[in-house]
Amino acid sequence: MLPKSETSPSSSSTNFIRLALYQIALRIGWIFKTESVIMPAFLDIIGGSGWLRGCLPMLNRFGQSIPPLLVSQQVSNLPQKKYALAATTFCMGASFLVLSQLWYWTEGNFRAMPFVFLVIYAFFFVSTGITQLLVNTLIGKLVATTVRGRLAAAGSIVGGIIAVACAWFLLRNWLSAETGMFEWVFGFTGIAFVLASVISLTLVEKKDTEVKVVEKSLPLLKSSLRTVLHDRNFRRLMIVASMFGMCVVLTPHYQTLARERLEVNFRSLIPWVIAQHIGASLITVPMGWLADKYGNRIVLKILMLALCATPVLGLVFSWSGEFGRTMFPLVFFLLGLTPITVRFLTNYTLEVTDRAKHPLYLSTLGMFISLPVIATSLVFGALVDIAGFETVFCIVLGFLLVGLAMTFRLEEPRTQSDEVFP
Repeated sequence: MLPKSETSPSSSSTNFIRLALYQIALRIGWIFKTESVIMPAFLDIIGGSGWLRGCLPMLNRFGQSIPPLLVSQQVSNLPQKKYALAATTFCMGASFLVLSQLWYWTEGNFRAMPFVFLVIYAFFFVSTGITQLLVNTLIGKLVATTVRGRLAAAGSIVGGIIAVACAWFLLRNWLSAETGMFEWVFGFTGIAFVLASVISLTLVEKKDTEVKVVEKSLPLLKSSLRTVLHDRNFRRLMIVASMFGMCVVLTPHYQTLARERLEVNFRSLIPWVIAQHIGASLITVPMGWLADKYGNRIVLKILMLALCATPVLGLVFSWSGEFGRTMFPLVFFLLGLTPITVRFLTNYTLEVTDRAKHPLYLSTLGMFISLPVIATSLVFGALVDIAGFETVFCIVLGFLLVGLAMTFRLEEPRTQSDEVFP
């Protein structure tokens, strides 16, 4: 049986709009800190190397896996989740406001800048991971199953349009051929996240009364692994999630591949950022419609197939001179599938268990996406410098093909539900 929304029709409609506004604000801020473009290019400025870029996906996935797993029961026990969501989203914004001020004072001209950046970024992603757990738990609580795909599409398409417009008009002034005014880039990001924090306080949320005993970390990890071992379909989903996670390892290296081989300057980041977010916005709409009508399984098949094409196209275009320079935005267009895939992996997970288990299942999903990234990011980053892009990209492609194959063995939970469209 699929979980149902426990809100009245009027509050459900209100929460749909406010959650969409929350996601729009996050989307606007996120375009200015894209992990595949802006942040690795920033690291190249302050001391770039393959292993340093490799820290980005490692910190990303660590923050979005282990901390959410450790606090999942505390989240489940919160009578109202929106206040915790506001606090963690505010911490996301504060991280970038600190980075903005730090760059304004120094412009990166001190030796410890890469390590100070990594510490702040680690805190940011711990906050982000807990934020995602909270917002996904609230979606499971406040939004009906059959409109969650529509919510993802609404936040993505409207947020994408506004974010692209902001990037086009603002980044042209904030990025030069060789560097950028990162005090403005990071400051804008921080303000957008703080705005999202304020929006989250407006959600209409009834108090939960059920309280569970909070387990210690080790038993909690055991509970997560036991869930995977005893639930065959969820175990298959975790294989898909782990193989998908490997594509995250490559994200900071695409811009370096293009800038080194195609001899493009820093201002090329602007069309790449825009292409990535247009891809996320355009693809979310048909995928959301497909998910609402036919279920999330078919969407996961399509997305994994497209992700398999991304490293192939990246390499082919890097060999292609002028044609490659013209076509390389297509690679970033397809990289827009990465956050979309996480969203539909999440929506699938919400359908395969009841609401009481959502925090545990969601945190387990985050852990399985993240473990391969945490284990391999630094190694593959260093390997890029040692063995070249082709070796690393082909290895990751192999993992993605395994994930694609496993999507064909997933069950469709919609066929086991008698929930009607609200």
